[in-house]
Amino acid sequence: MTLGGGYLLPSGEGKSLGAIGVGITMKTDGDSTRGAYSMFEYAVPAGVSGPPLHLHTREDESFVCLDGRLEVTLGDRKFELVHGDYLLLPRDVPHTFNNPFEEEARVISVVSPAGLEEYYAALASMPPGPRDIGKMKAIMADFGLELQLPPS
Repeated sequence: MTLGGGYLLPSGEGKSLGAIGVGITMKTDGDSTRGAYSMFEYAVPAGVSGPPLHLHTREDESFVCLDGRLEVTLGDRKFELVHGDYLLLPRDVPHTFNNPFEEEARVISVVSPAGLEEYYAALASMPPGPRDIGKMKAIMADFGLELQLPPS
């Protein structure tokens, strides 16, 4: 439903983006917000890890936990998010998340400025199967993200 340039998106609706092994539903993107932000809903099944440790150089990210629990590493601290908790993940700070718990976690992620939706689309365009870490790092670099792998 369009509301003079805005829109209503009912619960459970949005564009599904297949990336990072987590259910990602885009709720809004930079085209809708004049580049100000994009917003996603993450469904993180029990026992599933999100992306490897990484940082954003271009945008800040924030999480609001809707359901379940989610473990988030931000810099050298670990947080356990539960319903209603808000966590700011500033740019240039390494972070990752996982769900070691027995129930699915649902989180709203707001990313400002917009653009992460294009990163997810680029990841989704990779061929199925094991991910080529070199190609992933190149895609991440194109979007100002840096993988923070431990030294080999």
